[in-house]
Amino acid sequence: MTKLRAVLLLEDGRVFEGSSFGAAGETIGEVVFNTSMTGYQEILTDPSYAGQIITMTSPLIGNYGVNSEDIESEAPFAKGFVVRENSRIYSNWRADSSLGDYLERHDVCGISNIDTRALVRHIRNAGAMRGIISTTDFDTSSLLHKVRAFPPMAGSDYVRHVTASKRYRKRVDCPARHVVVYDFGVKANILWHLQLLGCDLTIVPASTSADDVLALNPDGVFLSNGPGDPQPLENITANIIRLIGKKPLFGICLGHQLLGLALGGKTFKMKFGHRGGNQPVKNLETGGVEITSQNHGFALDPDSLDSGAVALTHINLNDQTLEGFSHREFPLFAVQYHPESSPGPHDSHYLFREFLRMMEQGRPGA
Repeated sequence: MTKLRAVLLLEDGRVFEGSSFGAAGETIGEVVFNTSMTGYQEILTDPSYAGQIITMTSPLIGNYGVNSEDIESEAPFAKGFVVRENSRIYSNWRADSSLGDYLERHDVCGISNIDTRALVRHIRNAGAMRGIISTTDFDTSSLLHKVRAFPPMAGSDYVRHVTASKRYRKRVDCPARHVVVYDFGVKANILWHLQLLGCDLTIVPASTSADDVLALNPDGVFLSNGPGDPQPLENITANIIRLIGKKPLFGICLGHQLLGLALGGKTFKMKFGHRGGNQPVKNLETGGVEITSQNHGFALDPDSLDSGAVALTHINLNDQTLEGFSHREFPLFAVQYHPESSPGPHDSHYLFREFLRMMEQGRPGA
């Protein structure tokens, strides 16, 4: 089988030539890397990757195929996929197609047979940047013009591309609590974990007003993960401000950042972010260390938060960035990582139980 030529060009002019798999054509996005060894299907379908081209650091991807169950949303949100070797032969009793066929079916461009170690080192040193994968245009000047004309991640609102178009429900038998979930790009396994604890869920679009949420009279409000920069999401932040102190709040990932902004904090764009299932986080309250699943390129500045009102609860042991906080007065807490861990370790599942206890008792960590 003849492999179609493909090229990946970064906005600083660095070029990587390889082979196409998945869909042919062109795609532009922010080039990032993920250090997970498994879970590529969950990663591709995580809405938090909207607008991004994902590079996998693990060298062999696709060897267990894809299936109809291990998805976090109905289709991939990643703009492109970069691997060292794409395995066209797959072996798993649950698989129903190859990774390449899956990407082609969903019109996602992939590139393989490039030195992903060199690419990741370059991103780590120079920072995440825009890039373009092309199977049709190989002119450097033309590609540079296209990629530099593409809006950068900072300052862009990607939540509007991934949020639900209308409100919907997910019910359980004998519900213990009713939770409103703000959908900024929520993953299926987050909803599953909340349902597992006996929560009836009302999932609402990101633009839903605080008044509409309060009218639903929930026991708690969950602020989901999502893509991109939290700074442009001023209307969402304003709604969260109106919910503080009125309902227990639990935020993860983008929800963590938005809750921090609502409390008067500031966010910043990280050099290359945290993406993978092996990030060490220290719980400052217990002294324990959790290995966590993460996917974010922005972070909260801990010095921007009012230390008299906000307690810092978790830090990243690799770079000391803020990974969690709670409020000293109001029933709310948030973490920067993904406690549902799909894919990834299960060290942080306890946070969903903490949310349930907070709804029952009215204060975080009770």
